[in-house]
Amino acid sequence: MDVVRVGIDIGSTTIKIAAIDERNRLIFSKYARHFSDIRKCLKSVIEDALDGLGDVPAAVSVTGSGGLLLANKLGVSFIQEVIAQIKALETYAPETDVSIELGGEDAKIVYLTGGQEQRMNGTCAGGTGSFIDQMASLLGTDAQGLNDLAAKAETIYPIASRCGVFAKTDIQPLLNEGARKEDIAASVFQSVVVQTISGLACGRPIRGNVAFLGGPLTFLPQLRAQFIKTLELKPEQAIFSQDMHLFVACGAAMLAPADKTFNLSKFAEILERPDISEEIQINKLRPLFCNEDEYIEFKQRHGKETIPKGNIAAYKGKAYLGIDAGSTTTKAILIGEDNSILEYWYGSNNADPVRCVIDILTDLYSRIPDGVTIASAGVTGYGEELIKAALRVDTSEIETIAHYRAAKEIVPDVDFILDIGGQDMKCLHIRNGAIDTIFLNEACSSGCGSFLETFASQLNISIEEFAKLAIKAKNPVDLGSRCTVFMNSRIKQAQKEGAGVEDISAGLAYSVVKNALYKVIKIRNPSDMGKKIMVQGGTFLSDAVLRAFEIVSDRECIRSNIAGLMGAYGMALIARERCNGQTSLLLSPDEVKNLVIRRKSYRCSGCTNNCSVTVNFFDNRRYITGNRCEKGSGGDIKAKQVPNIYREKYRRLFEHYVPLTPGKAKHGRVGIPRALNMFENYPFWFTFFTELGFRVELSAGSNKMIYEKGMESIPSESVCYPAKLSHGHIVDLIEKGVDFIFMPCIEKETKEDPDSDQCFNCPIVTGYSEVLRNNVERLRSSGVRLINDFIPYNNRKKLIRKLCGMFREFGISAAKIRRAVYLAAEEDKAFKRHIHKMGEETIKWLYKNNKKGIVLAGRPYHIDPEINHGIADMISSFGLAVLTEDSVAHLGSVKRPLRVRDQWMFHTRLYNAADVVIKEPCLQMVQLNSFGCGIDAVTIEQVQEILEPAGKIHTVIKIDEVSNLGAAKIRIRSLLAAINEKEDNYWQNTAVPIPTIARFTRKDKATHTILAPQMSPIHFDILEQAFNSEGYCIEILPEVKHSTIEEGLKHVNNDACYPSIIVVGQLLQALKSGRYDLDRTSVMMFQTGGGCRASNYIAFIRKALKDAGMEHIPVVSLNTMRLEEQQGFRLTTRLLHKALQAIVYGDLFMRVLYATRPYEADKGSAERLYGKWANKCKSAVSSGKWGDFVKNIENIVREFDNLPLLRIKKPKVGIVGEILVKYHPEANNSLVRFIESEGCEAVVPDLAGFLLYCLYNGIARFKHGAENAAVCLVRKAAISILELYRRHLVKCLQKSARFSPPANIYTLADYAEEIISTGICMGEGWFLTAEMLELIKEGVDNIVCVQPFACLPNHVAGKGMIKEIRRRYPGSNIVAVDYDPGASEVNQLNRIKLMLSVAFKKLKDEASGSVVDTVSV
Repeated sequence: MDVVRVGIDIGSTTIKIAAIDERNRLIFSKYARHFSDIRKCLKSVIEDALDGLGDVPAAVSVTGSGGLLLANKLGVSFIQEVIAQIKALETYAPETDVSIELGGEDAKIVYLTGGQEQRMNGTCAGGTGSFIDQMASLLGTDAQGLNDLAAKAETIYPIASRCGVFAKTDIQPLLNEGARKEDIAASVFQSVVVQTISGLACGRPIRGNVAFLGGPLTFLPQLRAQFIKTLELKPEQAIFSQDMHLFVACGAAMLAPADKTFNLSKFAEILERPDISEEIQINKLRPLFCNEDEYIEFKQRHGKETIPKGNIAAYKGKAYLGIDAGSTTTKAILIGEDNSILEYWYGSNNADPVRCVIDILTDLYSRIPDGVTIASAGVTGYGEELIKAALRVDTSEIETIAHYRAAKEIVPDVDFILDIGGQDMKCLHIRNGAIDTIFLNEACSSGCGSFLETFASQLNISIEEFAKLAIKAKNPVDLGSRCTVFMNSRIKQAQKEGAGVEDISAGLAYSVVKNALYKVIKIRNPSDMGKKIMVQGGTFLSDAVLRAFEIVSDRECIRSNIAGLMGAYGMALIARERCNGQTSLLLSPDEVKNLVIRRKSYRCSGCTNNCSVTVNFFDNRRYITGNRCEKGSGGDIKAKQVPNIYREKYRRLFEHYVPLTPGKAKHGRVGIPRALNMFENYPFWFTFFTELGFRVELSAGSNKMIYEKGMESIPSESVCYPAKLSHGHIVDLIEKGVDFIFMPCIEKETKEDPDSDQCFNCPIVTGYSEVLRNNVERLRSSGVRLINDFIPYNNRKKLIRKLCGMFREFGISAAKIRRAVYLAAEEDKAFKRHIHKMGEETIKWLYKNNKKGIVLAGRPYHIDPEINHGIADMISSFGLAVLTEDSVAHLGSVKRPLRVRDQWMFHTRLYNAADVVIKEPCLQMVQLNSFGCGIDAVTIEQVQEILEPAGKIHTVIKIDEVSNLGAAKIRIRSLLAAINEKEDNYWQNTAVPIPTIARFTRKDKATHTILAPQMSPIHFDILEQAFNSEGYCIEILPEVKHSTIEEGLKHVNNDACYPSIIVVGQLLQALKSGRYDLDRTSVMMFQTGGGCRASNYIAFIRKALKDAGMEHIPVVSLNTMRLEEQQGFRLTTRLLHKALQAIVYGDLFMRVLYATRPYEADKGSAERLYGKWANKCKSAVSSGKWGDFVKNIENIVREFDNLPLLRIKKPKVGIVGEILVKYHPEANNSLVRFIESEGCEAVVPDLAGFLLYCLYNGIARFKHGAENAAVCLVRKAAISILELYRRHLVKCLQKSARFSPPANIYTLADYAEEIISTGICMGEGWFLTAEMLELIKEGVDNIVCVQPFACLPNHVAGKGMIKEIRRRYPGSNIVAVDYDPGASEVNQLNRIKLMLSVAFKKLKDEASGSVVDTVSV
């Protein structure tokens, strides 16, 4: 009997099986959703195959993200899915140039020609099948229904596809404002296209014949059509067949080993075994209720706060209607004169809030008896304005105030209110009977009601039943507070380990609460919430969520019997209070019955925003939505009546300057992109170039078209939107035909405040033009040069010297350069004086006219209307003046020292502007924060610490490429309402407390234990001994557990990088353990001085200690730049001598252990040898004797050289990246061990190399004209000393038969200069690029580049350089992996396994003598 080849593709949401014959013809297939129960679904699919094929012998292989470990348990081969996909494409569609595959949680692009490369989504599952399912559910349909709707679309709205919860933030307001579902459906598909191209292509264009694979692209032709349209494919270039969702399974079948077969019935039998589960362990949490008594006490306690219910049949008199048109539900309450509830409604709005309220009114009118009249009606919530216009509702109010009013009615002395709705969270602190502070969730609704509904629907359970099951859970699974889509992976993992639905439901309840507490409220000390805590919102109808909140916060709280109706109840109370005695204007029963609703859409041409506007017609009334400003609705009178410095500054910056005519431009045309640092420096550079005789050509104003021009060259999906836009601006200038483009790298701005610590730009503003130079292919193809040298902008003499060298090729004399720089600097000063004057005049105007103003604080580029999405105009529409931070910062002088290291110039302005706000009663501050801006994890909390002690409300608005202002409008209106609430209780305290800093004294050296976080066990075990031998009592904290990460999340801003969360978690967990006398304990942290946020780890630690009530504990800053004075701690020559020996020992162990452990003939022999020598080196480093140091190095190399090894060849895999994630096993999920377990050898560059890099940066700055020769000489001397310690290591490794020595730092700098400037020296900077190149040149071309999610320096030097490395070294096989508390480990492993499968394939091909292109991730 012929052997049938069977491939099984176990995806994140579906299972596909394909059986093929010897000619690769498909003879059986099945496609099924597994609803997170893979084993059950797979068993069913196998049984179907038995029915269709019979019990035939089969060669079987498994592929797909869900089959990683299952294949081993089943005893069949595992084929990496991209390898299977390529095999199928080569067989069935050999003409393919590029394939695009969308799965349930995975999205991939494979380039098959011109050098094979592969892209796969990382920490985000946006734009995948699960995302589409979520969006369909939001529109009340399924994926096929979404496709049918999209076929009838007329317009496209901008929608985020970064993840489902972000997209809901855009879609829900569109629904609530009346946008057509057909248009929203098409917009969802277009967002998937944009996400795939911008997030996955990572700088390489999609050209040629494109094959569309995967379920979504097979079954959703409208999605496919959007790809074809956007990619501008001709019909013959789009490759598609009805079986393409089975291609991966078919490819796996082709690769199934023919010599290993068994009958399909045996396969089904194996699936019955109980041990078929994955090996990754899921942490368990405390049961919500340990016993029945706990549950009974809980129910009794929460049954006390009840609102009286009246009898509408017996009621006579006036009634008041409150409507809460929420994001996913609509609630309504009718109350009587005594505030009792006469009737109420609660239900889903089914994506049509107007129709839902019409149904409520129809039902209400049918129930109201004679003698009852609706005296007034009010509406709040997302759909407030639309419903008010449609139904003539009398009054409205922002939802935060409605919720506050209801809570105050029930608990008059309430201290704290937490409302969790379908898509948003609101947290209100109450002080002196008025709202003191308001927190709202940012762009992400992970952890809200829709978050729970999504998972309940995926498990085919109602949300009510889902919540009840959680009560019975014995072992709730810890799912973290990760992204909704990726939590699917965690849930599937838990199910495979035997977790029941009840355990998952309880785990999700914990996740909701942790998200609220850690990410939104950011409560460090539960007592800060006060005594009377009120919880409300539909999500808190779940006893499970309520109980989880009480457990995690360790506080009891109050929930009324109308927790899900509080917004409506508060609105009814407000309607009653505002009733003027007249009859309500609410539509009558007949008017409701006969109401005709029509809609039309068009593009507004009132300004450059070109908003997609929807006009809603309600009989003879109309309501316009979608417009960012008032022009789309017929005027902007109110906005024009108040100053808007955002608008005026943008005009003054770009419209004031008139370029030379072509005839006068003797040196040609210079293109300047309207991006990043040009929003700060354009007046200078325009004047400089114009004076020299260049015509300055600006790129066009930012808009979606500009973004889409450059999106295929964006190498990192998580970089901020201003950086993404810059790609389009470069392309726009190329299209304008300029002679060259000028976008210099500027590390430091001119220092404006002499008391600030430094004047750095952020890593993106500093070095992103290097990313543009290496990723925008049209620069190379067009021949247009991008001049982006590093420029010492903050030093006039050095700047002139640098510019003279740069423009010598144009024949321009030094005297002309000097004069041009002088005039440019004068114009820059004049521009700033103009902005200052506008700020001063606006403040005077506010007092004269008794008005309020908002300092809309951010970066210079936030004045770009495409970046701020018209927020400034929206604020003006409320009658508020809008000021920029730089228009008032000169009037302030914040009290120092600040808690944080004040090292970024734009943020110095921010802090001084906040100081002005606390002193001016007419001002409030709203801080703009770009998604992905890690530096704002530092600034946001510092600004809050300046504002709140003075009674000011700190409001943050997170912005990205999404332009819907619904959430921003809620924040601004909430701020205004809170201001109004406060005015009767106004108090002001401009004396911002100056933080007291505990210092480590000489006396402490003898008595204190110093705790230090672990970073690299192989080094720090020996370093600990070096420090302690010098009289300190340092204890390196041994490990990082899951609970350590949880502790860090409690105390660190969740936008901070992963290492800071780990570091703070380690220290706080140790200090809370009870093992240490807190009066005799200090902590230590290494502190850098560059522009990376790592310089502020000390500030993170101090804030965490303060929040935990431990601010008396000294924090020792270990640095070589005198950033902080510590009397009791000195880096003496003797201590440095021992520490350098320890580092060299650690580097040596890393090299010899990792190179031998994978090959050892006697298992465990390499580890034993390492253990022996580690103990000897600890003893040796205590004395620091040079002779012992040299002798130990020789003996270590000799003994590892002689260790018996197997004669086998394995792929070598390099690990580079951010320093802590690279070296710390817990931070990178034990990456070295994982690589070894997969049959490879790990190669990790030395720690000493990073120290040498830090020293070399002074030399690099000198080369780029930014440092003095004396500094350069000192750094060279320091490098010579450090190399002296490495000299013997290098010598011994050179003689070794097995090991290779490290390259010196000058060689590494030369490597880097091939691709990236050595001026990029923030974080790991150019050194990261150099490490990748060193590995490749040593034959290690398989590389994992690790970094924390949204690491700013790695956007530039890591992900930003990979494309150019691949171009220069086609054999390089690189995968960039982000690590974060919310990252999916399954996704990380899948991407690394892909890289490894390519490495094995290459090794096999090399052994057979064939040469192939290498796939890269």
